[in-house]
Amino acid sequence: MSALFSYIRALPRTAGPLPRVRADFQRAAVRSRHSRPAERSATSALRGHINVSPRAERRLATPAAPRSSGRLNGRSSSRERGGWLGELALGAAFGVSTVVLVQSLHTGTVAAMALKVNLNSAEGGWKEAKDFLLSLSVKDRRQYYRTSDFVSLDNIPLWTPTGGGSEPSRYQRNEKLDQKISLFTGDITKLEIDAIVNAANNTLLGGGGVDGAIHRAAGPKLKMECASLCGCETGEAKITCGYGLPAKYVIHTVGPIAQGGVKEEHRKALRSCYTNSLKTATENAARSLAFPCISTGIYGYPPEQAVHEALAAVREYLEAHHDKLDRVIFCVFLPKDKELYLQNLPLYFPAAPTEATVKSKL
Repeated sequence: MSALFSYIRALPRTAGPLPRVRADFQRAAVRSRHSRPAERSATSALRGHINVSPRAERRLATPAAPRSSGRLNGRSSSRERGGWLGELALGAAFGVSTVVLVQSLHTGTVAAMALKVNLNSAEGGWKEAKDFLLSLSVKDRRQYYRTSDFVSLDNIPLWTPTGGGSEPSRYQRNEKLDQKISLFTGDITKLEIDAIVNAANNTLLGGGGVDGAIHRAAGPKLKMECASLCGCETGEAKITCGYGLPAKYVIHTVGPIAQGGVKEEHRKALRSCYTNSLKTATENAARSLAFPCISTGIYGYPPEQAVHEALAAVREYLEAHHDKLDRVIFCVFLPKDKELYLQNLPLYFPAAPTEATVKSKL
């Protein structure tokens, strides 16, 4: 500590007081006895690391107002010095380097604080990890991805409507839906977008296929949060953090089991999976969303029928809410599924009529 305070004494004097670094110690039941009364309603939680809430960040982004009552002739009062020294010592106790702490206090910034979020371990609370991760920008969250190779939204090509198919389109062309659809072949766990959809089972605790792949890629805290959701009914959707995934959120939906043949109840349930996932995305301000093929694996729904429910649900939702979503991605893995989407996308998202088509209708 002697070196710490020597470093502090060596700092140049400023015309104004050292800005205070605000931290909320409610969860740890810790309060600095040196805090001013007006500053005891802190705004961000101490969750195994020192974190700052968006509100506090906004306040720290602007110059701090001078404290006329706390300084005399350019010197800090003993009470003020005690306040920020108390915060400095507390920060050091939680693993923040001396230089970073003093620079943060001196400049009013909280950048580079030591953040301890272990997404590879089941130890520690999922709520704390979730709140922290969701507060980060995409760029800052990348250091927590559990994969090094991810695909950003800019690198996912748009699907371009094509005409000339043998089957007439089932919907009129809507120019507002252009630039909103993608067909991607690859691993859904690699997509750096707002949300990916998980074809889950009713427990939400992981399984085979894409469900197991998403849980493995996200890490153990995904299962911990899923356990708090008490399962999910067929056709419904629930949302969690993405944790170690490049996707910010995972939307879990449970498709129907149609091994004995597709009935009307199965068709409605499958369409509900897509509609409720889209609704959940927009309710959480997720503007880019990727779907896997739901129910077409071990659940037995024929892919050639499932593709129509998927496309119809997305088309109808975008028709009503095109301003709330920037991109919907159909993520396929098997070549036969890619071919099914290529064949059927023009039926739901048709191209502009060509001159030849117009003449043929006259």
